[in-house]
Formats: sequence, structure tokens, C-alpha cells
Amino acid sequence: MNSPIQSIEDDLVFLDEPDHDEFSAASQNQASWRIMIIDDDPDVHSATTFALGSLEIQHRPLSFVHAYSAAEAREILQKEKDIAIILLDVVMEHEDAGLQLVNYIRKTLQLADVRIILRTGQPGYAPEIDAIRDYDINDYKTKSELTRT
Repeated sequence: MNSPIQSIEDDLVFLDEPDHDEFSAASQNQASWRIMIIDDDPDVHSATTFALGSLEIQHRPLSFVHAYSAAEAREILQKEKDIAIILLDVVMEHEDAGLQLVNYIRKTLQLADVRIILRTGQPGYAPEIDAIRDYDINDYKTKSELTRT
């Protein structure tokens, strides 16, 4: 009579966990998380890519797309649809360039999945809470606050 309960002598088979090198190789084959940096200050682009360049999230590397003005960002975003996160300077060509760009991203391009983090070098300058809610802005930080963490 065959019992559905296995005997104690049955061997358990454990799968080997892949080592770090295998994860790294796998991450090279997977698509990267594309991060778009939109800022008129080239030093912000350099500092951000330096701080985040070696980071992997869910075993996927980050890659960066750069725009130095709202107009350049509009051109890029018309073509690029697989951006995961936008790090966006609030004040560029003019005081509300960042919020106008967010409006364009959400309403004109209808990019609802991209996450947007507003950044500013001017402490105390924050968009109204209505704008944050209406434009589905995910976070707001001063440039000095936004660290790798």
C-alpha cells in the first residue's frame, strides 16, 4: 500500500543559490532602470550619476538619460517611453518651468507610470500641495537632501 506520506529517508534536494557574479551577469542581460535627469546645471548631472551609477535595484542596473532644459526634455520624452524615474529641477529657464514640464508629461504625453521627483536648489521653494496631488508628483526634495538613500 502506497502511503501519501513520504518516509524520513527521502532525500531533500536543495538548489544552489546563485553567487553575486551570476546576479551581475543576469543584470547585464536585463533591461536597466532608466533614470532621466532634467536640470540646467551640469554639476547636478555629474553628482547624480556619480552617486547612483553603481546602484542596482532588483538586480537591474540604472542607466541615465540627460536633459539640460525643459525644451530638451520634451523632445526626448516624445521618443523615450520607458523612463522609470524623472529627477526634475523645478526652476530652470524660468520659475515654473519644472511644473509646466510635469503638466506636459502627465497631460499631453499621458505618461502616468513614470515616477517624478522634483528637486530644487532653493530651500523653501516648494510647489503647492494641490500641484503635487494634481500632477501625481511622487516626491519633492532640495538638491542637498536628495542622497543615494
